[in-house]
Amino acid sequence: MITRFSRRALPAVAAATLLAACTSSGGSTDAAPGTPSTAATATPSPTGPATAATAPAPAPTPTATPTPTAKPTGQADPALQAFYGQQLGWAACEDDPRTAKTDESAVQCTTLKVPLDYADPGAGTLDVAVVRKPATKPGERIGAVVVNPGGPGGTGVGFVQRNPDYFQKGVRERFDTVGIDPRGVGGTSPVNCLDDKARDAWLGADDPGPEHGKVLADACQAKYGKLLPFLGTRDSVRDMDVLRAALGEQKLTYFGLSYGTYIGSVYAEEFPDRVGRLVLDGAVDPSLPLAQHNIEQYAGFERSLNAFAAYCAKKSPCPLGKDPDKAAGKLADFLDGLKQKPLTTSTGRVLTSTLAWTGVIEGLYGDESAWEQLRTVLTQAMANGKGDLLLGYADSYNRRDKDGHYNVSADAYTAIHCADGATDVPAGDALQAAYADLAAKAPLISRHDPSAAVFDPDCRAWPFRSAERSHPISSKAQAPIVVVGSTGDAATPYANAEKLASQLGNAVLLTREGEGHTGYGWSACIRTAVDAFLLEGTAPAAGTRCASDPAQ
Repeated sequence: MITRFSRRALPAVAAATLLAACTSSGGSTDAAPGTPSTAATATPSPTGPATAATAPAPAPTPTATPTPTAKPTGQADPALQAFYGQQLGWAACEDDPRTAKTDESAVQCTTLKVPLDYADPGAGTLDVAVVRKPATKPGERIGAVVVNPGGPGGTGVGFVQRNPDYFQKGVRERFDTVGIDPRGVGGTSPVNCLDDKARDAWLGADDPGPEHGKVLADACQAKYGKLLPFLGTRDSVRDMDVLRAALGEQKLTYFGLSYGTYIGSVYAEEFPDRVGRLVLDGAVDPSLPLAQHNIEQYAGFERSLNAFAAYCAKKSPCPLGKDPDKAAGKLADFLDGLKQKPLTTSTGRVLTSTLAWTGVIEGLYGDESAWEQLRTVLTQAMANGKGDLLLGYADSYNRRDKDGHYNVSADAYTAIHCADGATDVPAGDALQAAYADLAAKAPLISRHDPSAAVFDPDCRAWPFRSAERSHPISSKAQAPIVVVGSTGDAATPYANAEKLASQLGNAVLLTREGEGHTGYGWSACIRTAVDAFLLEGTAPAAGTRCASDPAQ
């Protein structure tokens, strides 16, 4: 589960959506958002000499209105030329003992040097972790496809290392598969604010109260205060353009899942003239403020919860009873009831209501085959009073390993979201309206803790405020972009894909019919269409709809 996009409603489930409306392309002279422009004063045109006898009193010399001179951005900025011109030194990656079943011998590692602050490139640098699996037919190589698996917090490096054969054979033969860790993630200045014991308590708390978000914000500020302002998506997008140049690519070929579609969208806005073949699978709607995004996502999970419960009621055994109309309510009552009577596990850990809900959300990411597993997990908890399996699902969502250690995706999720839109926090009447909207669209899944849904993550106490705002993406890219949406996707509802495709303008919507998050991994039809686009530049016909693979 590496494609999620928003935290409580996914392990990294939903993601943010924001940005300043004013952006620039890599080769243009438009000012980058937040970059002060300099003013140039035009030199007045000389006037011819007048004769002493006939010349009237000289008119005042006209003063030209100063024309702002925009600071070059991207590859056109002289201050960034050393970054754009760097040579990458590839070497075999160190073997990861956690991936014993994966052959990593063909994957190569390197680091990319980027400025910490693109507004002040001389103020320090970051080392960005990058990996590649070279094309298996180098003589027929087209280029490199850069991938991001979602989050925010998903590691592109880990994705390629652990899934070197994710793409079908034709793509692997002719493209290098390249993974990059965004800022704050994996091998790129990772943020890890709480120790494992503190995180156990923080993630498992029922009714945590208004100070819950401040606990994390204070811990992150204490450890990473100087880094936090530079962890937003737009800076990671600029890093990705530096990577494009360092790879020797004139245009970016990119495949983004879930939150990765947001990265790709911002890239199309920021560097429209560098857009090559972009595939955005499991789309995020950049026009939605974070709170509204969360509400729509919770509505998606509410739909999936009801669909799963009705499915379960027709099976035997099902701990939700045989009435499909009452099954979802029975599940929600059980999960909420764990606030008063949490379940113990064989390890001595306690399954709280929050963790139980998290585990159920984890199970709703998949199709009917995943629902079968969730039915077994819930039978153990509800019929047998044992919470081990459901707690294991929560641990998977929260990225907790069997030894009790967490990876850094949780804090990267918060740091990136808050850097992208901490100022979009609702308050007053807007907050009450958000609660009412949430209750109407997701009455079962949100009643456990409405504030955890609206403030996901909680940026109210976040120490850094950026200039980013949610807004419809506006891109002048001429190249077509393929947006993939799945009708049963709870984490990134299908309506997101429709909206993103319309915002991008020169985009084609490719639809998968069926349950599950994202499309490429669930449908041979989607894979065929996407591969044709990557390999040949042929976008699918408008209105193309694909069936899902049969559930295994």
